[in-house]
Amino acid sequence: MNKDQVKGVGEQVKGKINEAVGKATDNPGKELKGDVQQGAGKVQKSYGDAKEDAKDEAKRNNP
Repeated sequence: MNKDQVKGVGEQVKGKINEAVGKATDNPGKELKGDVQQGAGKVQKSYGDAKEDAKDEAKRNNP
């Protein structure tokens, strides 16, 4: 696991929390912020996943 994967998951968690707080307090701005954070977290995690896949592939091709 690399730092992009970890940061991405962290952003997704923060986004879920902000979304829940926004819903609970009837604050659409906070809810939207949570949705955006979750999306950004997913993108960052996907980027980290791709980096890991490339690294694993390089190891398989160059023993």
